[in-house]
This record gives sequence, structure tokens and C-alpha cells, in this order.
Amino acid sequence: FKEAAGQRKMCGIAVIVSGIKIVLSSLDPNFIPPIPLLEQQTLFSVDDIKEVLRRRGPDSLGCKKVLLRSGVSSLPGGEQDVVAFVEDETPREGKDSHMDGGAAKEFIRELQFIGATLQLRGINPIIQPLVDISGNILVYNGEIFGGIQMSSDNNDTEVLMQHLGLCCPHVSSPHNKAHTSGDRQCTVPELLSRIKGPWALIYWQSSSRILWFGRDAFGRRSLLVHWPTKEDPRFLLSSVSPHASVNESSESANGDGIAKIDFWEELPCGVYSLSIGALGTDDYLIGEVLKHDWTDPKLKELITWERTSVQPKSEDLCASHQKVYSRKEDSPLTPSILMESKLASTDCLLTSLPHRVMIALQESIMRRTALNTIYQATSVDYTNKCNTPVAVLFSGGLDSMILAALLDKCMNAKYEIDLLNVSFDGPFAPDRISARAGLKELQKIAPSRRWKLVEIDADLLKLTSETKHVMSLINPARTYMDLNIGIALWLAASGDGCLQDETGNDDTCGSVKYKSAARILLVGAGADEQCAGYGRHRTKYRNGSWLGLNDEMKLDMQRIWKRNLGRDDRCIADNGKEARFPFLDEDVIRILLDIPLWEIADLNQPIGIGDKKILREVAHLLGLSEAASLPKRAIQFGSRIARESNRKNFGSNRAANQASAGSVTIHRNNS
Repeated sequence: FKEAAGQRKMCGIAVIVSGIKIVLSSLDPNFIPPIPLLEQQTLFSVDDIKEVLRRRGPDSLGCKKVLLRSGVSSLPGGEQDVVAFVEDETPREGKDSHMDGGAAKEFIRELQFIGATLQLRGINPIIQPLVDISGNILVYNGEIFGGIQMSSDNNDTEVLMQHLGLCCPHVSSPHNKAHTSGDRQCTVPELLSRIKGPWALIYWQSSSRILWFGRDAFGRRSLLVHWPTKEDPRFLLSSVSPHASVNESSESANGDGIAKIDFWEELPCGVYSLSIGALGTDDYLIGEVLKHDWTDPKLKELITWERTSVQPKSEDLCASHQKVYSRKEDSPLTPSILMESKLASTDCLLTSLPHRVMIALQESIMRRTALNTIYQATSVDYTNKCNTPVAVLFSGGLDSMILAALLDKCMNAKYEIDLLNVSFDGPFAPDRISARAGLKELQKIAPSRRWKLVEIDADLLKLTSETKHVMSLINPARTYMDLNIGIALWLAASGDGCLQDETGNDDTCGSVKYKSAARILLVGAGADEQCAGYGRHRTKYRNGSWLGLNDEMKLDMQRIWKRNLGRDDRCIADNGKEARFPFLDEDVIRILLDIPLWEIADLNQPIGIGDKKILREVAHLLGLSEAASLPKRAIQFGSRIARESNRKNFGSNRAANQASAGSVTIHRNNS
């Protein structure tokens, strides 16, 4: 995986754009641009943003400013133009000013970039924001697993900066004919469309005065946006919201009257540009926001999420049932067979559908955990002390067991693997019971590996300050379900719990305090959406058969960025850990879409058999026969935080169900 061999890091990124009148007519025709204020009272300061980003990137924090000043153009006519200056965050004494009707108005027209870095590899630390000799500025939170050629000594952000610097300095359009040396220059949207892997990005293209920003097509990295309002006319982007902006909203006029708008929104997936022009007729700098289409044909095909084989014939179902029976007779694959299977010819036995999925998942995990991409750290002390570079968010269920078993095949046996399990009911939570059983099954198939089940116990009633903190992390999500999931993820990612004795016995007397030092956390997000793991999938199948099921799965995948991934990324990264989602690798998504739907799931079969059928067959191939039959349990139910939350906030589970607690909005005074 040479392309995946670059240096990795996780970052918190932000930009604050002040003193510019933002135009959103292409995104929202009803948007009325607020006027930049001379002196504005804001909910939070730049230092507040730095504080929350620092938790995501504790190794370094950097800040750069672009100051925009009006001046006289050198073009004929001597019209006013805008000149950009890049400087460090040291405050300037003066402010820019212009005249209006004889009265001086002073505005700070600037873009302030902030980057906080968690260094996962590399002897020489990379401090963001990066600035090149042309004055371009980049803050980047992501990995490049393909699309841009990388070598083992490359840093993802530096290589991306070099490629961005070669892009044509124009907003892309069908009429853009920019050429260099006879070949059309790549545009920024074209370059970003090629990247395989998760990313969120903010990039200042100095020569064109364009601010580019966006997140990958599946939204695997968080990026929040604050569109300007009368109360706060700044334009803001940030990986996470400061505490002071939780539950804040403003009123906005539209064609239907007055609407409440949250301060922060999840930025929809895509590439955007903010083009800063010259002074307008009202003497305000104008910034126009546009959204750009993805240009890579393969990526566009993926995000439409069209499956060629949806509705089976009766003979297809009969053949599928016969294949399932024969697959269960297969022997578990040895590590050597797994590693060599990529080289096998297409007519080999290993080209069966479960094998194809398994190999794609293994390669996805290898890309995300190869030791030459994550294990070197910025300090010698960390390398010496940490023998556990990767952990798994672990319930002992089907998805996390597959991830753990495949991770074992991707890493040398000398490294330990932490299995992070959270419970709000001690040893009695379903996820704790299945995690202990799963540990024994993993020890059986991989006895040479030291598996460490980290049992993280919590009492929701004692988590008052922690709950308020997680409320800021899940923002702009604000339901009890989001909060419950967020707290469980946040605690699990902390890795702060206890280890049982080496044999995995249930006796708690042998437990010792332990905090996982792993900075990479594998998460099973995307498995249920793509393999029909949710209860609503069975309901849709009953009501609308195969077409109804396919439509619901497509809807889940096209909204996963908004419902799940931004929230999950923020809650996990707050611990200085990076979440990686093997099931959401582009190649895994492609292979699952190429498989007929009735081979992915058969919801005529009982729970624990027909749902996520393809993954259950993968588990059998890995020797995980017990995990292969486990039913789906969401983390809020498996950890029992939902039960404790219902008792705390509604008095009982019954009262919560009557109130539809999962969709009830949280108010600040409820926390």
C-alpha cells in the first residue's frame, strides 16, 4: 500500500472570516447578507475555539492571519482593489478604514486560520496552518489513501499543499479553459475529488483571493459552519463548536415568516469556494459562496449509491440459500491464505462474495493501521512506552469482532490490541457480556496476540460536567439519543478503565486500572447502513419488499454524514484519538454495491441470520462462529446508557417511550 504510506496526523481546524459581507444567493436565494459590524459582541473568542481544537490536536497549535486591505489598483483607471497580507497571530495596532459620507469607519477585514495537530507519525513535527512561498494557506484534517501519489517519507498535508499550489487560480466552471504548457490546469474541486480517504479542509488560494473549504463525499471528518447572522456576521468554520455556542440560535426572515436557525450547522459534504471581490457599491468587501460538483466519475457513481441487482428472482434466492449452506462448511482462513489471496487468480475459490468482502475490509484496515503510517511518534518516550498503537471500539458484536479479527491479521503479533468497552450497568450490560465472550473467541482464533479488554464503567448520574461537555461536542445535534451515543463514544474513546486478569475470567477481583495509549480507534460505522442491520430495514422490507429496503439503505448512506459521522468524529477526537471507519472505505463501499442485495441481507430470515448476512458469512470465515449469530444492538442500548438516561430525564423507560425520547430535543437547563 505505497500510496497509504505517508505521514499521518489528525487535526482540529478552523477559520474565522471577519469584516466581509457574505453572499449565499447560490445556496439560499432567501439569504439576506448581514452588514459587518464595527464592534461586535460575539458568543465566544478565538481563544475559545483554540481551546476545543487543542483537545483534538494536543501536540501543536498554530494560527495565521490574512489581512485584507483596500488600495489603488495598478490597472488603468486606478480603481480600488484588495491586497492580502499573511502574518502570524501577533495582534496589530492599527485597523483598516475607509470613508463613507465623511465619517471614518474602521473594519477588521481578515481571515484567521487555526490548526491543532495530533501527530501520529513522523520525527519532524508538522505544525499547521501550512503557508507556502506564494502565500497560500492550508489547514487539513484527513488522510490520503489514494488518488495522489505518496511515498513512505511524505506527509499528507505537505503533499496536498504542493498539489493545491499547482491548481489554476480560478473558480472552476464548464467554461474554464485555463491551460499550462498546453494542458489544462487541474482545478481545486478536481484535485479534491480524486482523494481517497477521509478529509476536511480549509485552503486560502492567495492569487485568486478564494477561500476553498469542504469535507469528503461521505462526511467522515467533522466540519461545522456558521453562516453570518445579524447577531454574529462573521463566517466561521470549525471542526467542533466552542462550549459557549451550544444551543444558541438566531431568527431569520424567509418567505414563510420567521425561522429559528442554529448557530452551527453540519457543513454538507462537498467542495465550496468563498471568492472575495473588490469593494462593493456600499464600500463593503463582498464574498460570494459557491458549491462545486464532484468531478471524479467513480466518486460520483459511489455517492449516488445505485445497486444494479436489487430484486431477486425465485431461483436467485434458492441459489443464495445453497451457497450459504456450503460456505458454512468452509474452514476458517489462515493468515497466510488471507495475505496471499489478493494475488489469487479470478477463478480461485477465494473469489466468492464473502471472501471478496473480507479481503476488501482487510485491505481497508491495513491502509488505516499499517505501522509505518502510525507507529512512529513525535517523542521517543511515547514510542518506547506504547506497545498498543491501535484500539477497537468494542462491544463484542458482529462488526467489532470482524474488525478485531482482521486487525490481528494486519499487525505483528508483538503488538497488543486494546478492546474498548463501555458499560453503564457494570458486568450486566449486554455489551459487557458479549465483549467478555468475544474476548474469549478472539483468544481462541489468535492465541499469540495479547488482547486487552478495557472495561470502562460509568454512572450517568455522576457525569454532570461531562454531560455538558459532550453536549458541546454533539452540537448541532441535540436529541437525547445523540447525547446518549455521544457520551458512550466519548467515554469509550478515553480508554480509561480496568483490565481483567489475563485469562479473561469474569472475576472482577483481579482488575487493575488501565488507560489505553492507542491513538487510532477503529469504529464499525457504516456496517449497518450498508448491510441492512437496523430494525427499520426489516420494517421497510415488510412494507415495500426489496425495493423499499434498497431505498431505505440508500437514504441511510446519503445522510450518514449528518446523522452519525460528524458527531462520532467530534466525540472520539476530543480525547486526542482518531476514529477510522474501515467499513466506509471507498473500495469496501464499491464491492458491497456490486453484490446483489439478496446476498447482502435476506430479511425473510430471522434476526441474527438474515440481517447483515454477508458479514455473518465473513465472521464464519474468520472462525467467529459465536459472533456470527449475534443480533444487532446499538451502543446506547448495549451499554445501557439509554435506560439510565430515560430514568434520569423521564422517570422510567415507559415514560420515555411515550415521549419518543430518542427524538426529544435537549434544552440547556435539562443537562
